Amino acid sequence: QVQLVESGGELVQAGGSLRLSCAASGRTFSKMGWFRQATAKGREFVAAIRGTIGATYYADSVKGRFTISRDNTKNTMYLEMNSLKPEDTAIYYCAADLDYSDLRVLAGYDYWGQGTQVTVSS
Repeated sequence: QVQLVESGGELVQAGGSLRLSCAASGRTFSKMGWFRQATAKGREFVAAIRGTIGATYYADSVKGRFTISRDNTKNTMYLEMNSLKPEDTAIYYCAADLDYSDLRVLAGYDYWGQGTQVTVSS
């Protein structure tokens, strides 16, 4: 049974840092990603990592501040978030899929975690 479990979300001050984790079980995935959803907004792409080489992709809004990584020995993905801003406040979701394509869109992922809340205070 496939399961994705996020952790690491909490309240942090603007300018601070957090590291989110996503522990996967049941399968090894071709691509994994992070999406976020702020209150009253749609779910948006944040970052993704793909393939054995671990090619990475980022939304423009987080490029240079966030770093996605993956430990294949632990089947766990991470999102290191630095220089956090109040507009980063959202529920962050881990996603995974067996296919390599469409990594920036919701429909590109079959498996989703329950989410972890990140709140950045000003």
